[in-house]
Amino acid sequence: MMRKKVRWGVLGVARIATKKVIPGMQKGEWCEIAAIASRDLRKAEAAASELGIPNAYGSYEELLQDPEIEAVYNPLPNQLHVPWTIKAAEAGKHVLCEKPLGLNAGDARALLSARDRTGVKIGEAFMVRTHPQWVRTREIIESGRIGTLRSIMGFFSYFNRDPANIRNVLVWGGGGLMDIGCYPVTTSRFVFREEPVRVMGLMDRDPEWKIDRLTSAILDFPSGQSIFTCSTQLVPYQRMQFFGTQGRVDVEIPFNAPDDRPCRIFIDDGSDLFGGGVRTEEFATCDQYGVQGDGFSRAIREGGEVPVSVEDAIKNMSVIDAIFRSAESGKWEKP
Repeated sequence: MMRKKVRWGVLGVARIATKKVIPGMQKGEWCEIAAIASRDLRKAEAAASELGIPNAYGSYEELLQDPEIEAVYNPLPNQLHVPWTIKAAEAGKHVLCEKPLGLNAGDARALLSARDRTGVKIGEAFMVRTHPQWVRTREIIESGRIGTLRSIMGFFSYFNRDPANIRNVLVWGGGGLMDIGCYPVTTSRFVFREEPVRVMGLMDRDPEWKIDRLTSAILDFPSGQSIFTCSTQLVPYQRMQFFGTQGRVDVEIPFNAPDDRPCRIFIDDGSDLFGGGVRTEEFATCDQYGVQGDGFSRAIREGGEVPVSVEDAIKNMSVIDAIFRSAESGKWEKP
């Protein structure tokens, strides 16, 4: 009988992996974290011991050579996403790669040929796309409850002035748009079910590190507009709002959905500016990284589509590329 749980290996001991993704996947019904690798064996052993992972490797290559490992989670720094995802695919492993999939759309396109050549599944780790609050948000909007969706407004920020943090290193794909602006882009595309025809971007760069620390963008979709601001040097805040001709959906904690309490969305019929027309929907506590891992593992076991495909990742990256170009040119740019 085929083993139900997929045996996963993790490349590196990145904080996102050890604090969020691995614990989330360990709660899942379809995932077994069987190995972790680091270029420093002691770091791998420490993480394995702390998280109850049976195998630790002192190199990524060793993990990829382990015949027991079926799938790999790649949370390495942005510039290592494509090369190590390709190496894992060539070793016959399915790969869930952390977002953004590449440093630009061209970079990410290399994964299409790798996937098709090797026959493995490759996907981008946008955990928000599988969270019940996002599935429900799109369902409500498509039911016509808020009329016709015309406008999306988003905000995502945190404060980080640590020079050693990889998010503050330009050549490693650092900055606000790559790290967090990608979320309003992907959720806008997810809910509109369309691609923007043109985009406008405005950026303020850190004078020292040159990363974008404050970015705003307008995405012009066939059905309406999405505008968002992201920043790595502002008060921490996040929100996504969807405005229709007859109502509004407000996602309270859209991106860092907690794993220890329920999530909420607010549906407003527009009858009262003071909130009298707001109805709240609450979602049972869940771990979005566990939901994501199970969705990917089921695609391996049952032969379905992974939650966020390489094709989708390339489209998202193309929008991000166009925002960067627009910030330079001062003009509308086509993804």
